[in-house]
Amino acid sequence: MTTRAGRHLLTRRAMLAQACALAACGPRPPEERAPAGATAGYAGPPRDWGDLDPHDWPGGTPYRYPVHGVDASRYDGRPAWPTAAAAGVNFAWLKATEGGDIADPLFRSHWAETAAAGIPRGAYHVFYFCRPAVEQARWFIQHVPRTPGALPPVLDMEWHPTSPTCRIRPPAAQVRAEMRRFLELLTAHYGTRPLIYTVPDFFDDNDIGTFAGYEFWLRSTAAHLSERYPETPWRVWQYSGTGTLPGFDGSTDLNVFNGSPGRFRAWYDAVRVR
Repeated sequence: MTTRAGRHLLTRRAMLAQACALAACGPRPPEERAPAGATAGYAGPPRDWGDLDPHDWPGGTPYRYPVHGVDASRYDGRPAWPTAAAAGVNFAWLKATEGGDIADPLFRSHWAETAAAGIPRGAYHVFYFCRPAVEQARWFIQHVPRTPGALPPVLDMEWHPTSPTCRIRPPAAQVRAEMRRFLELLTAHYGTRPLIYTVPDFFDDNDIGTFAGYEFWLRSTAAHLSERYPETPWRVWQYSGTGTLPGFDGSTDLNVFNGSPGRFRAWYDAVRVR
């Protein structure tokens, strides 16, 4: 979940309605799948959102989705979260930990400030294969409070070829076993199942599509999810690593939720930390 520099800026489009105040709206909605191409209802990104290196999405996707969010770490500095909320940030996931010995130094401030701004937020962990899943789960739990109303935690799974300390690539079966152990421990502690965040090469290398029982947050910044992850249900799509929006200095990751504001509220009520 890193950002990179680019060049161009998206044309501003009409403002989308921001997700309503969170409330119970009925049973958990069925999983939606990515549309194959252009669809009705295209409106563009929220007002004043842009991209330093935009992709020319056929048919306007992912901007047809009305519920937009971000993820943030120390590399984003100290965003003005009330400004971001007013600009259309409907949710945020915040980096808490990685491996078994690294904690994001800005996690606590991000955690408190997103809550004060009224943004539904959760925490994510970046997994490394140099520590057992049990140690990493304990490390995450040590740093992320069980806060009623928080979004489910997220397990960030990707290779780390430039890491100075851990570039191990275990066999796919071992990868999935370690993932499952980590996810089970977090489910037991927070009372809700985490999401799995991943990227195309890791997804393919480890047959992550066969990993049942958990929802996916998928990254694809230069092709539609239906091309990168065929026939894979998804809950959140990270479509840019070079986005710009009010409240953030520089570029950041941009995401959309797979559904309407009403479905977001229903999903949130079903999966939030109790």
